[in-house]
Amino acid sequence: MRLTSMNRILLAAALLITVPASVPALAQTAFKDTSMLRAPAGSRVAIFEFEDLECPACARAFPIVHAAVDKYKIPLVRHDFPLKMHVWSFDAAVIARYIQDKISPQAAEEYRRAVFANQTSIASKDDLNTFTQKYFQSHGRVMPFVIDPNGLFAAEVRADYTLGERVGLTQTPSIFIVTQKGYTQVNDVTQLYAMLDTAIAENPAPAATSKPKTTAHK
Repeated sequence: MRLTSMNRILLAAALLITVPASVPALAQTAFKDTSMLRAPAGSRVAIFEFEDLECPACARAFPIVHAAVDKYKIPLVRHDFPLKMHVWSFDAAVIARYIQDKISPQAAEEYRRAVFANQTSIASKDDLNTFTQKYFQSHGRVMPFVIDPNGLFAAEVRADYTLGERVGLTQTPSIFIVTQKGYTQVNDVTQLYAMLDTAIAENPAPAATSKPKTTAHK
């Protein structure tokens, strides 16, 4: 049977419906409240990130994001967003907050980097506890018996998670390039540098104004 032009069109449409798509789903782009996605005061461009310490994609993004922050000398506004399906992510974020508060922000960054690097060997809360004890020991410190006795750091992590819910997040990492005007979502972290170049070019530093010369009168 010969196919008419109309039959060919109908057949092609049917094939598109019945054959499963081979391309990955597009990253989330519809959000609820994005009012907080702005660069900090005094900054033209910054990176705004929600991360989960148990998320493999976050582990891959971590060195790229931090290298970009160092290269462009821009702020990183990071929030913890431990997905509920992950069994030890929340506890790891609490430990990182403890280290940031009690030791130093740099030590907290090093801990997060170490967790990401050893992510595949941490399968439970017990594994995380063992890893953290060894991490403290390797840095000449003793891990406290109770990390967060008053629940302060847990409350900070929950506040971050609530902020992510306000935005409407469901996945990690959720990375944004933010300016004083708005934001652009980074769906592909390998494009981060190119997107930062564009954002910086579109948000130049204000031109310096020269003071008018004054003439001395005798």
